[in-house]
Amino acid sequence: MNKKDALLIFTRNPIKGTVKTRLAKTIGEEAALRVYLFLLEHTAAITQRVKADKFVYYAGGQPTEDVWDPDIFVKKDQWGDDLGARMYNAFHEAFEKGYTKVIVIGSDLYDLQTQQLDEAFVALDTHEAVIGPAEDGGYYLLGLKKPCKAIFQNKKWGTSQVLNDTLKDLTHMKVALLETRNDVDVYEDIEGQEVFKPFLKPIEHDTKTT
Repeated sequence: MNKKDALLIFTRNPIKGTVKTRLAKTIGEEAALRVYLFLLEHTAAITQRVKADKFVYYAGGQPTEDVWDPDIFVKKDQWGDDLGARMYNAFHEAFEKGYTKVIVIGSDLYDLQTQQLDEAFVALDTHEAVIGPAEDGGYYLLGLKKPCKAIFQNKKWGTSQVLNDTLKDLTHMKVALLETRNDVDVYEDIEGQEVFKPFLKPIEHDTKTT
């Protein structure tokens, strides 16, 4: 394991009505929670094999028990006024600890495997930053070799402009772009995919959110 590599995983506790709220508008809160639990298990499985120190940053406090093995993942709390501030604080903490390559991901991307995470760390050998573009105009992965506060500021998080605005702040850096992938936010992101069908079938009794 390269002790100078750090993988930051941003997540939230799987509580009905608080996760995948846009997805829940179509399939209901109970089904959306099941999908999110599946995505958490997938993320935990693919990240535990990554050759880096791994940190899970929680939004909303740390549960006593979950899918993140404490022998593999260091558990921390997110802090900051918005997503940008929370990511910046996590990156800053990692660099302060002496890590020289730091990557952050979320916990809702089924279209991601261990190999792509390893490739992202390798990309930082020859680039100052690495980004994994998401199909919705955001990004599913961000990696840096040094602090860059500007990319976490003045962003309309959750919109289709995040990736372009971030790249504008990185014009002074050598940036590696990964393959565009699709994270799970709305029903169209999982529609027709066999792997998600078991979580959608028993939803006749579920009350859809408005």
